[in-house]
Amino acid sequence: MDTLETTAKKQGHVVCIPFPFQSHIKAMLKMAKLLYSKGISITFVNTDYNHKRFLKSGGAQALDGLPGFKFESIPDGLHSSDSDVTQDITALCHSILEEMPRPFQNLLTKLNTGTHQVTSILSDGFMPFTADAAHSHGVPAILFWPFAACGFMGFYQFKNARERGLVPFKDESYLTNGYLDTIVDWIPGMGNIRLGDLPTQIRIMDSDDFLFNFAVECSKRADNATAHVIHTFDDIELKLLNAISSMFKGVHTIGPQQLLLNQIPTDQEESLRSIGYSLWEEEKTCLRWLDSKEADSVVYVNFGSVTVMSPEQLMEFGWGLANSNCAFLWIIRPDLIMGESNITLGAEFMDAIRNRGLIASWCPQEDVLNHVSVGGFLTHGGWNSIIESICAGVPMLCWPFFGEQTTNCKYMCNEWECGMEIHHDVNRDDVEKLVRLLMDGVEGKKMRNKTMQWKKMAEKACQPDGSSSLNLDKLVLLLKN
Repeated sequence: MDTLETTAKKQGHVVCIPFPFQSHIKAMLKMAKLLYSKGISITFVNTDYNHKRFLKSGGAQALDGLPGFKFESIPDGLHSSDSDVTQDITALCHSILEEMPRPFQNLLTKLNTGTHQVTSILSDGFMPFTADAAHSHGVPAILFWPFAACGFMGFYQFKNARERGLVPFKDESYLTNGYLDTIVDWIPGMGNIRLGDLPTQIRIMDSDDFLFNFAVECSKRADNATAHVIHTFDDIELKLLNAISSMFKGVHTIGPQQLLLNQIPTDQEESLRSIGYSLWEEEKTCLRWLDSKEADSVVYVNFGSVTVMSPEQLMEFGWGLANSNCAFLWIIRPDLIMGESNITLGAEFMDAIRNRGLIASWCPQEDVLNHVSVGGFLTHGGWNSIIESICAGVPMLCWPFFGEQTTNCKYMCNEWECGMEIHHDVNRDDVEKLVRLLMDGVEGKKMRNKTMQWKKMAEKACQPDGSSSLNLDKLVLLLKN
């Protein structure tokens, strides 16, 4: 009988390369596990910096992999550091364009000297050099967009916004004078949204803005990709997905990923579980603390891996949570506060939340969201967080910070009706009021019911005959041929 490794060698070898951020890596790694479960061999490529962080967070065995599932790394050309922080996005994007293409080409050449040659590349949509690498090695490039369809379409429309004269802004007053409320009614499938609901990289004063043009360059590559994978499910974005499918070839909606992973046979799922997702060491003691709380009584607070805030904003969130009188679990990363390495909320605050609030530096988020005691989620609105909250049936408060989080927040509040927004000029009174509404108000109950409806639709999509499962099977056939 063939071993799994031998079978995988016969059925395709996919190189997976994510954008080097925690959320993108997690989504790509889940995608890789799904493909591996279908008999495809995987080589997963991190940067050297993130490779070391994985080893640190999970121990020396974290990247041992499985037969037919291995990890490689390439340099990012940035200043080497032993710190455990998210790298600067502008520096990373420069590195992606200037430093990573050659090492990636060299890696593909090395992989192709073995007996099991690379048959395709599954690339994050924000790694634009991979298309050229795929072409030079004669293999197809499939683009993976680890966010919702609304986020993908938002980025794709940057070039059209520029051509229509909406950007660049004349000066910074456009950020506050109501210009962001300009209605954008020409995006297929999106209806009437505001300019300010599009990803934040569109808010430019200079046509040469680097991050704006990086996003435009990446979206251009979408036009010629062999296929696209979007981490969503049909029911939640049907109108928009119909528009995207008419614009691009080979659009596969495959999500929520975790619900698809839950379909994998137990023995195989257990071996895949040994490969973790986190760049930070997770504090699992918080799960024991949650065990001591009543059902649906705890607000989970986590602003993701990229968001930063001022010390003043931290205090406003803190006292808003404290004054709500709700129990809460708050994740405060070491690099959450701008320019601060030692974060302190003060003795008075810690006294006020005694026995009611717990602060940790990182946690196993999906385990937390699925804990019976968690009844609400205060989030930055990253797509991983939103779709994980939907899968857990937990309604949200959203404080969007960066990228397509503003687009996610718009859809979460207005289209999906499973969350409310905290405006950027955060103050403790608003936080207190919204937390109480989320946990005990009529609005919170309505959002909880709506979230449960989306959860059931997501579960249906991931059943063996569901749309996401069928799309995964179609992708596997594409990758094996």
